Amino acid sequence: MNQLPLIIKREYLNKVRNRSFIIMTFLSPLIMVGIFTLVAYLSQLNNDKINIIEVLDESGLFTNYFEDNDNLRFQMVSGVSLLDAKKSTEASENYGLLYIPETESIEELSKAITFYSHDSPSLFVIESIEETIEEKINNLKLKEVGIDADKIKELRIKISSKLETFSGKKTSKLGSGLKLAFGGFAGYLLFMFIIIYGNMIMRSVIEEKTSRIIEIIISSVKPIKLLLGKIIGTSLAGITQFLTWVILLLILSTVVSSIFGIEPSAIQSQQQEMLIESTKSGSQEMIGEILMEINNLPIVNLVIMFIFFFIGGYLLYSSLYAAIGAAVDSETDTQQFMLPILMPLIISIYVGFFTVIENPHGTVSQVFSYIPFTSPVVMLMRIPFGVPLWQQILSLIILFTTFMVTVWFAAKIYRIGILMYGKKASYREILKWLKY
Repeated sequence: MNQLPLIIKREYLNKVRNRSFIIMTFLSPLIMVGIFTLVAYLSQLNNDKINIIEVLDESGLFTNYFEDNDNLRFQMVSGVSLLDAKKSTEASENYGLLYIPETESIEELSKAITFYSHDSPSLFVIESIEETIEEKINNLKLKEVGIDADKIKELRIKISSKLETFSGKKTSKLGSGLKLAFGGFAGYLLFMFIIIYGNMIMRSVIEEKTSRIIEIIISSVKPIKLLLGKIIGTSLAGITQFLTWVILLLILSTVVSSIFGIEPSAIQSQQQEMLIESTKSGSQEMIGEILMEINNLPIVNLVIMFIFFFIGGYLLYSSLYAAIGAAVDSETDTQQFMLPILMPLIISIYVGFFTVIENPHGTVSQVFSYIPFTSPVVMLMRIPFGVPLWQQILSLIILFTTFMVTVWFAAKIYRIGILMYGKKASYREILKWLKY
């Protein structure tokens, strides 16, 4: 096995010394921070803009009722016709004109209100105006039938159920969201890592095959050692690039924030700001629930299993990518073999987001957390919801056992396919190679 460290070192150095690898390692964070900075800057400009809305209230019910906020200013218009008000608003280039006609009943008024603007108005603006009008109209309707609206508000009771397991552990409604967020992030990170660096391994094999260098190497190295060395070496290069991205992103984000006063990672839309405002009253309770749920998460278990499933899943799929690279002569010929590899990954993402969140301990979730081609994603999403340790270990054993079997099959394909030229491989041809 002395040859394996040399192959790993060769693959690693070939990758990290490659000009395109170096350029993308340093250029990618610059592009990402630049895009986020631009979006944050444009969003900031949009949020700083004050939209003036003129209000023609012929009903007299909403005089000085609309309140200004950071983005909206209301100007009451009186003593003019609707036509003149429309012309005046259009000429002044204000955001729009809210027309509230005088009607015989509140029901008719609710259907007669019109908003005039140059173009289609913002959904946030319309929702804000409609909520304000609805509150006023509903209060008027209640008053019309002799009901005190303020009294109803006082009598209204909000239900906030306490959640607790039979063993006494307290949970909250936010818990499921936090658990799914962590599991989803872990699964998606693995998904992207497999696709990006799996393709890198496949291209590396194709390049060596087309340059005929592999004919010299294969004469002194066993195929399985060469395959493992290529997988591990490329994986280490990928980890190096990923860690470099994280460090550079942190540095660049700090620099951008200090120089331009923009926080690229904290882009808030008007809808998000409205949501924050609406939850301020219960912010202390929400913070307490979040801290409680974070404290309830099995952090140590999550981190350890993330590392193992990340390694196992990546190694499993990398061996398949390397086998495909050995079976074809060019990257365009790989398309027919990519779907069987990508389908389990795509299915695992869908199962994770649509099944695990609904029933993390259901039959479907459990079955897919044991299937080696989907378990790295599905099991990572299930663990935050509480999975017995023996199930996690069993899933890992199945995963790494499948990896060893897959490497053995991939090495057989690699051994034959790496020396095949000028002939497009088919599934039938690959099955023949496995018998040799």
